[in-house]
Amino acid sequence: MDFFTPVVDSPFDFGRIAAANALSDVYAMGGEPLFALNIVGFPTKALPLEVLGEILRGGAATAAEVGMPVLGGHSTDFDVPVYGMAVTGRAKTSGIRRNVGAKEGDALVVTKAIGTGVLTSAMRAAVLAGPVRKLLAKPDAPTAAEEAAAVASMTRLNRDASRAAARFAISAGTDVTGYGLVGHLRAMLEGSGVAAELRVASVPLLPGARRFAETGVAPDGTRRNLAAGRPALEVASGVTETDLLLLADAQTSGGLLLAVRESEADALVAALRKAGDEVAARVGRILRRGESAAGRIRLIP
Repeated sequence: MDFFTPVVDSPFDFGRIAAANALSDVYAMGGEPLFALNIVGFPTKALPLEVLGEILRGGAATAAEVGMPVLGGHSTDFDVPVYGMAVTGRAKTSGIRRNVGAKEGDALVVTKAIGTGVLTSAMRAAVLAGPVRKLLAKPDAPTAAEEAAAVASMTRLNRDASRAAARFAISAGTDVTGYGLVGHLRAMLEGSGVAAELRVASVPLLPGARRFAETGVAPDGTRRNLAAGRPALEVASGVTETDLLLLADAQTSGGLLLAVRESEADALVAALRKAGDEVAARVGRILRRGESAAGRIRLIP
């Protein structure tokens, strides 16, 4: 179950993103969705019901994409729009993918670019500032191409990536959402009793994410993630504060983070790219015991 307030200006796209995000937990565990229930909060006195209709239409479009019926749900009058889904899925016992179990020597692979938190914050700031932003000559909003890339990433399902990964020796996996890449990796490491090394330059970023992060644009959740995760980080020379902010960026409908047998890492990346995740990349490795304490993340340029 997952739900949140709008991250984009389009109600239809918001519905699509929220549904994809809710489905992500099922795909992260190697499952397939069966059905869903809508979760809705809506300010009926502040916004026309047509807006709610567009949100639900977006959610229904994503559900139809995976052949999943929406069996109803629950709504309540609320002070801001809130939308999400409770999704029920199933998986074979032998194929369930957990966020623990990463092994020494495994390679780490991500399927999507990161930076949705930074970019959606930049979008919100542009909408709120409106003409004032132009008068004050503030940095521009995300370009149409940058916004489109962020929306395309957030609406892209993890279905094909999950199915592609099922053919490989995945020891642990999770989706990258609100706790950011380093937050979800840290949970994997602590649960597995191992440490990891991340090569910052290998982590794919959404267009414009670095540009805005360098100016300090980021949601509060991203800053909280970095503050909470910083004690576990071993930061090498050449890794900047902007890098840290992006690695901690709170993602909406992010991709998968997979620990895979080293000998299969390149083939997994190739399979993910063939399945449509064109930026899938090997971003690091699980360290051997003795290289660092369990739960630690070594960051190198």
